[in-house]
Amino acid sequence: MSAITNAMSVDIEDWFQVGAFDRVIDRADWDGLAHRVEANSDAVLALFDEAGIRATFFTLGWVAERYPALIRRILAAGHELASHGYDHKRVFKLGAQEFREDLRRSRGILEDAGGVAITGYRAPSFSIDPRAPWAHPILAEEGYTYSSSVAPIRHDHYGWAGSPRFAWKPVVGSDLIELPVTTVRLPGGRIMAAGGGGFFRLFPYAFSRWAIGRVNAVEARPAITYFHPWEIDPDQPRVPGAPFKSRLRHYTNLAVMAAKLKRLSGDFAWGRVDEVVAAQAARIG
Repeated sequence: MSAITNAMSVDIEDWFQVGAFDRVIDRADWDGLAHRVEANSDAVLALFDEAGIRATFFTLGWVAERYPALIRRILAAGHELASHGYDHKRVFKLGAQEFREDLRRSRGILEDAGGVAITGYRAPSFSIDPRAPWAHPILAEEGYTYSSSVAPIRHDHYGWAGSPRFAWKPVVGSDLIELPVTTVRLPGGRIMAAGGGGFFRLFPYAFSRWAIGRVNAVEARPAITYFHPWEIDPDQPRVPGAPFKSRLRHYTNLAVMAAKLKRLSGDFAWGRVDEVVAAQAARIG
């Protein structure tokens, strides 16, 4: 097991709230769909309890509004509660004022449900990029300690290629830390996503183990990985109207995800994002 403590995180959203389906499932219909987020999140809590992992749960305000008891169970188990925005709207589509309002709305709901201060944030679909230059300054103004909202890669749905791969301070004069999701530098210099989610589910486990091990051993940095509760739910409803590529990404290997997570939990040391941020803040000054 690595001596470096890596950050384990979960983006709490239901199967119908993913960005890939936002053009075929209307937000107005969400309450009428089968909600599976509470049961799936409880399964994640059980998996972490068995592995002895304390993680960070980036949670939609929409979910916390409907399942406050789930929020209390997350906190009672020793995990960090952080914000994932209210209803999964991408930051670069909001505009500065709507983003600020979304931050305040979701934080208020989470703090009311959990009774704890919310200081961490992850943008839906890692949607802080050059299209939203005002996002980090607003997070700093709103008192957030850290963001984990940037994917320093090229991707058809998101990504900020060329941005720092490890913890950095995006606002001059502020202590706000951006902790990007993990990437690995391949031989030849190409940067590839290695931080979890669909990449972890779709690629062979050996790749993820190699990539995280390389980040830990060669670059002496912690990895930041993530997944969603719906990714361990192979029986979730299908969305036939979604684009083929989106359906392929969303449904492939759901049945093996829980087993892969158990392997991952044993191969590396894991902790909460706020703990990793604190260690990286001391490092970068």
